[in-house]
Amino acid sequence: MQADFTIIIPVYNEAESLPRLFQKMQEYINTAHKSSIVLLVNDGSKDESLAMIREHCANNPAFKYLSFDRNYGLSAAIKAGFDYVYTPWTGYIDADLQTDPRDFNLLFEQAADFDLVTGARRQRKDSFTKRLSSKLANKIRRFFTHDGMDDTGCPLKIIRTEYAKRIPMFSGLHRFLPAMILLQEGRVQQVTVRHYPRMAGKSKFTLWNRLLGPLQDCFAYLWMRKKYINYKISEDGSK
Repeated sequence: MQADFTIIIPVYNEAESLPRLFQKMQEYINTAHKSSIVLLVNDGSKDESLAMIREHCANNPAFKYLSFDRNYGLSAAIKAGFDYVYTPWTGYIDADLQTDPRDFNLLFEQAADFDLVTGARRQRKDSFTKRLSSKLANKIRRFFTHDGMDDTGCPLKIIRTEYAKRIPMFSGLHRFLPAMILLQEGRVQQVTVRHYPRMAGKSKFTLWNRLLGPLQDCFAYLWMRKKYINYKISEDGSK
């Protein structure tokens, strides 16, 4: 299937959320500004998620999937998606749909001038504890990365695939996508998007992985920034 945009959706024990996810993603595909496909990455789910994904993908050509042999985590699922995408643009959204896939169209309004456009959630429909921990985590990350982004945890992003494929694999990757594009001398932007309460399933994040985990990842990012190799080809005679 020819397409311009692939939406990566990591899935871990989201059987309760999948029927709504399939419906909403199909509705988006039907109205998307760019021809789109969905790539579901099953991260070792222990519920019925994989069976539901297989059945849906078998009957819907715009839906594809990958399945891990065990649970590797959100960053691994996103990186695997990057590795398998072939369209010019790559997107990411969470299976719980607390962000709205229709807002991908808002992000694409900025796409001509940028290499990554991320959502920034306003009026978040989360608990006070979750909102506070996220705010603190973003402040910590901005101190280390200077990426200028207010909400890198927002699970709604679009990236030029050539940049996404050059992002190295590391734990906590999903928190540093804008910073990793800046390391490649790319351009990043944020756009205000809608946010909704979780309708089904349970959050996979705790206070530990919202605060202490990101702090550890920031030190890993500093090491990577120092060692990162960036280059541009001026001539290609290999073909």
